[in-house]
Amino acid sequence: MNYLLFTCLSLGAVLTSETQHAMAMKKGEEIQKGDKILTMEEAVLGYELRPESRNMQWQGDRNILTWTEGTELWAEAVETGEKKVIMTIEELNPLIQADLKGWPKYSWKDGQTLSLIRKGKYYEIEVGSKQLKRTISLPEKAMDLTFNGKDAFAFTRGNNLYYCDERGNEFAVTADEDPNIVNGQTVSRREMGISTGIFWSPDGKKLAFYRKDESAVSSFPLLDITTRTGSLQEIKYPMTGMPSEQVSLGVYDLASQQTVFMEVTDFGREQYLTNITWGPASEVLYIQVVNRDQNQVHLNKYCAKTGVFIKTLVEEKNERYVEPSDPLVFLKNDPSRFIYRTDNRDNYRNLYLCDTEGKQLRRLTDTDADVAYIAQDGKYIYYTSAEVSPIENHLFRVDLKTGKKSRLTEAEGWHTIMVSENGRYFVDNYSSLNVPRRIELRQTNGKLVKEILKAENPTRTYNFGEISLGTVKSADGQFDNYYRLIKPMNFDPAKKYPVILYVYGGPHSQMVKNTWQGELRRWEMYMAQQGYVVFVMDNRGTSNRGAAYEKAIYKQCGQAEMADQMKGIEFLKSQPWVDADRIGVHGWSYGGFMTISLITNYPEVFKVAVAGGPVIDWKWYEVMYGERYMSTPQQNPEGYAKVSLLSKAKDLKGKLLICQGAVDDTVLWQHSLSFIRECIKNQVQVDYFPYPCAKHNVFGRDRIHLMQKVTDYFEDYLK
Repeated sequence: MNYLLFTCLSLGAVLTSETQHAMAMKKGEEIQKGDKILTMEEAVLGYELRPESRNMQWQGDRNILTWTEGTELWAEAVETGEKKVIMTIEELNPLIQADLKGWPKYSWKDGQTLSLIRKGKYYEIEVGSKQLKRTISLPEKAMDLTFNGKDAFAFTRGNNLYYCDERGNEFAVTADEDPNIVNGQTVSRREMGISTGIFWSPDGKKLAFYRKDESAVSSFPLLDITTRTGSLQEIKYPMTGMPSEQVSLGVYDLASQQTVFMEVTDFGREQYLTNITWGPASEVLYIQVVNRDQNQVHLNKYCAKTGVFIKTLVEEKNERYVEPSDPLVFLKNDPSRFIYRTDNRDNYRNLYLCDTEGKQLRRLTDTDADVAYIAQDGKYIYYTSAEVSPIENHLFRVDLKTGKKSRLTEAEGWHTIMVSENGRYFVDNYSSLNVPRRIELRQTNGKLVKEILKAENPTRTYNFGEISLGTVKSADGQFDNYYRLIKPMNFDPAKKYPVILYVYGGPHSQMVKNTWQGELRRWEMYMAQQGYVVFVMDNRGTSNRGAAYEKAIYKQCGQAEMADQMKGIEFLKSQPWVDADRIGVHGWSYGGFMTISLITNYPEVFKVAVAGGPVIDWKWYEVMYGERYMSTPQQNPEGYAKVSLLSKAKDLKGKLLICQGAVDDTVLWQHSLSFIRECIKNQVQVDYFPYPCAKHNVFGRDRIHLMQKVTDYFEDYLK
């Protein structure tokens, strides 16, 4: 599901509550002493209130870091510390026939060659001589442009796939006229790690692509009010329990101009083909094939030339669900072995070393924490891990031969890592509750080379309330749920304050991290400045806590989540400065579902709620996401009935505002309108505000309007 995550005082002493909640709190050493108050525009947009950063890149395979400053492209050799300007905008402009005032987005093709795309052309520039090496004219109206790294671009136009060579010649890979057939685009609504529909072979001579047949998929009309008399846009939307798309994988050979399709027959035509990976020699394709029930996955190997199935290397099953989300990563010095990530073997997303014959599967990262692959250097595998704390992200490395691991980042907080091509250095970009941002250059043994940037607090002149991080026990007593608590500006513990619970609560999210200001959404601080306590907590079902935690919601979305959130409310109500009669809740998307679930299931607790883009009944949600967590309405009728909010409309007692993008193609308008209809049938008053041209989220300056609407609702009915 698409969701909103909005992204910074040193951690003080750890306090342990003597209540049943076993709260461990981390909070700022001091409250900010400024006197400025956020405007709504600053709360929503406020780019100037983000900590200073520096967007750096490794210069190909060289130990040189590059970045832009104004009109200059800078480089620093990390081994010598030599720093210099390697190109100016005045030198770039004539090469690309432009009149740019600042540096465009660029990348490094190799250690000497800079590449960029500008106004329909692809450029390669040799930075040493400052000469244009190559220009490729890109096709008009091209979408999904994908470079093979050598001499061709694949792209889609309409529902078909094409490629162009370096001379600008276009070639059709597919020529389907049926509008239900889509080639070269993402499939399965981007679930299970799918982010593209085009996969070039390493040698650039073959082109693998998704083919999606939506003939059996139902359509849903979206209303476009911008045309003279209004018009409908039909979108394909496979709902849970209904016919889904049928996906296949083709391989086009540029030399023979022939396409073969992989013979994937594991689980029938509505199976999922995920995490497509080419073998290093461009002869073999690997597909992680998932059944429609999403409780089995086969890691299969196929001949790219013939499409013939070779063998299944890994097979996994889960009584709840599987969710493969990562392509394979082959070892640089051994193409017969690769890294595979899964949470189906040891309860956490760990890395496993496998071979291409299916004979080896060894756990590389032996830790009870979710990890993510970062890099390799032949001897070590580098990965980030939640093993220090679920709200922190640290870099480790493990020796491929001995299995010995080392922690490479020590400063508390959330670390984002960029390792050099040869594995000798890494850039560590991190923040924590009181550290706005630090960027450091280190050797991969962890030794500090230099501090690159130490950002100042961009909100130091503002009067911000105290931000605390802590934990509350989950409703089943098995886990610590992490929260972010913002106290009102000029907090007086003798007063009673209203509370706003901000909730998302669904899969693939983590709202609370030990980052700058605890992953604060500035609107939360805006509301704290208006006199509210703001509370945000990750519940069971969210990510980065292992399979048992994340899969606790299976077949009953909203139930474990609500139980956990109510434990958070219990903690809040135990505080003498909380007004238990003035508690509100706000959330969007899955958080909108949670918001309405909470105010209808606990009408005696929640006085006011604002829900955005809410799921109302999972039968109207998409197959891929919905069936993973809820199965189908046919297989799980009791679960669907239990969590549906249609039957809860009659239980609404407090004030509820629903905001909805009228052309939402993620959570369809059918959801919220159906809930409104149930309110009308039950003579229940409810407030509703559509955003006529918005999809699932409201962006740009329209978002200022949205958050003012949300704020006004709490000011009118909760304060």
